Amino acid sequence: MQRSAEAQWRGDLKSGAGTISTASGTLSQTPYSFHSRFEQGKGTNPEELLAAAHAGCFTMAVSAQLAQAGLKADSLDTTCKITLEKTDGGFGITESHLELKAKIPGASQDAFEKATQAAKSGCPVSKLYNTKITLEAHLES
Repeated sequence: MQRSAEAQWRGDLKSGAGTISTASGTLSQTPYSFHSRFEQGKGTNPEELLAAAHAGCFTMAVSAQLAQAGLKADSLDTTCKITLEKTDGGFGITESHLELKAKIPGASQDAFEKATQAAKSGCPVSKLYNTKITLEAHLES
């Protein structure tokens, strides 16, 4: 299975701008620029898209892990924060931090932790990232 996206860019780094589109059409000529990446300009940026991908993939993986344990969530709400920092070798993504708030009837803390840790290491996006991945998971009653 393959998924595709396209990026276009015009101009130099600081004054130029581009668009990102996905084959599904979910993103269609969505603007991105230096300002939307490093400042507060309108549009998206690669790190925001990576955060969305990681949050979505991880949440689906938690759901799958719970199903294997015979559990079903009422809700799984995940936030992902991608950290982009300047290092000696230039800019790099240094961390992807996941925060999950979950409501799962009948789940023990142990079953919850096993499911979230397996999802953290097993989701395809986690496997793609070559960075530190951290997780805060809260089971709500």
